[in-house]
Amino acid sequence: MIASDTPLGTIAATTPGARTPLGRGIEIADLLSFMRRAGIRNTLWLTADLHYTAAHYFDPNNAVFQDFEPFWEFVSGPIHAGTWTPSVLDQTFGPRIVFQSAASQEQGDDLAPCFGLQFFGHVAIDGKTEVLTVTLKDVADRILWSTRIEPRTDQSARHLSRPLPG
Repeated sequence: MIASDTPLGTIAATTPGARTPLGRGIEIADLLSFMRRAGIRNTLWLTADLHYTAAHYFDPNNAVFQDFEPFWEFVSGPIHAGTWTPSVLDQTFGPRIVFQSAASQEQGDDLAPCFGLQFFGHVAIDGKTEVLTVTLKDVADRILWSTRIEPRTDQSARHLSRPLPG
């Protein structure tokens, strides 16, 4: 698990038409390449600072920079801060929005916490199967979205995405 203060999809890492990362994206690209070469798989990025909750799947096949293994990033928070509208994601590392819950365009950015759009996440790993379950919830502890991620032992990315009862 990697904790990051900024979601990877919001790091402006390339300019339009560029085929290589720029700025902070260079360091992220170096890290992702190293992890692929070292055989480090099953990474999970946990982050905040979007002021809403989201699940992003990063796929090198959809990215400008492609020298990495696919991975998930889960975003929630910060807790008890204004909720924002969804951010446009930079495509350097190929993020795909799988789930998000945010303020609507009509509600606008910095929606007060009293409107209930506050979020948190829960991560659990089954000790026997090593299946990791990530659940994104709202302030009322309602399950908004969940996925089960099986550990990868080869190049194939296997995950099961289904809502949990609740």
